Amino acid sequence: MTLSDRLLTLRRDPHSGEVLARGGDPEAHSILQRTDWVPVERVHEHYHRLPTGLDGAEESRLATHAVARLRTVGYHVDCDEEFDTELREHHHLPLGAQILHLAEQIRTATTTSEVADVLTELTAAHDGILTALDDVLIATAEFHEGLGEPADPHIARRLRYLSEEYLQIIRSDLSHTRNALADRQMAHPGRGACTNEVPATERERSAVCACPPPPRAPAPPAVAAGPRR
Repeated sequence: MTLSDRLLTLRRDPHSGEVLARGGDPEAHSILQRTDWVPVERVHEHYHRLPTGLDGAEESRLATHAVARLRTVGYHVDCDEEFDTELREHHHLPLGAQILHLAEQIRTATTTSEVADVLTELTAAHDGILTALDDVLIATAEFHEGLGEPADPHIARRLRYLSEEYLQIIRSDLSHTRNALADRQMAHPGRGACTNEVPATERERSAVCACPPPPRAPAPPAVAAGPRR
């Protein structure tokens, strides 16, 4: 991560009058979205704006709130004076970050049973993550069905289609993978649990475990020399 990824500007645009946030990395963008900002994707730029239809007081509140949240986790925010604040907020781990922890568990797993246990969190029939996601899609579809705009019924049908087709394929395939791993009951041949113990025969004084060094990258193929002239 470069220093520029930790820098953001949050100012009112002098031409449009919109309050815009520019810069930052995906974590900063997530914080802005969780503070009700709207991402804008262009061919040559990516920024965030406040929702339309807000009065000046609400714009100022959301902008100040974003500055406080970003600075709490170490971002440098250059902002208009009206949005500047010394307030800081508690940073709670979002649900998505907790689910990402499951991927980390799989990356460090050494047996098929460990990976099967993690996949169970996704595929469990009653309270798995995919079951919950299915419920979210259906609830959002039901919300749009009574919203009143001409496009809303189409959005509702699309959400139900995602639930009934794509999500079911993902759930079916992951469930099959989980069940197959649970049956295999074996250690991964390329992974081993680190004991953090150094054998007496170790020659490297700086070694902290008995794990072998990572394999060397293969040498590039030799280039055949051309005929001498």
